[in-house]
Amino acid sequence: MTQVRPMRADARRNYERLLKVAAEAFAEHGEGASLDDIAKRAGVGSGTLYRHFPTRQALLEAAYVDRVEGFARRADELAEESPPGEALAEWLYELCVGTIQVRGLKTLLGSAVADGSDAVRTVCGTHVRGAATRLVEAARAEGTLRADVEPIELLRLAHGVVGAAELADGGGESIRRYLSLLTEGLRA
Repeated sequence: MTQVRPMRADARRNYERLLKVAAEAFAEHGEGASLDDIAKRAGVGSGTLYRHFPTRQALLEAAYVDRVEGFARRADELAEESPPGEALAEWLYELCVGTIQVRGLKTLLGSAVADGSDAVRTVCGTHVRGAATRLVEAARAEGTLRADVEPIELLRLAHGVVGAAELADGGGESIRRYLSLLTEGLRA
């Protein structure tokens, strides 16, 4: 078994500064924010950025992992508070709204539901897929969701709803309507 050495204090500070600056840059410019600019704003060289985050995807995921973990926690809260079908519908709504509100998150979650991508095995992909699976299984057991609906299909459809809402109004005002149109066809 390989032991992981803890980061030196200066490396830890650089890592944390890079994450903070990256989240700000992604919020300002979306997932296409300049990595060189992120490194410069964090006060480190590009080599330091790439040593911590070898790809844009790795940096994007690290910057948003807390938010995605929050989506997973929210799924469990809703499952405790509401009947399964309602919990699933509300979680999908909150996931879609959050995806529009946080620039760069759409790309990250989109890669988490794409077939054949290494991204489906990422931490963010694992969290969002796990939450969807728990809610979908409960709604199927309750009888409010068709038995043939798979969690990954629902996540892909939700991703499509985000795209449709962006086309319609840019801010997500139409998300509830689009989800309602979608979920009517998913009912058992």
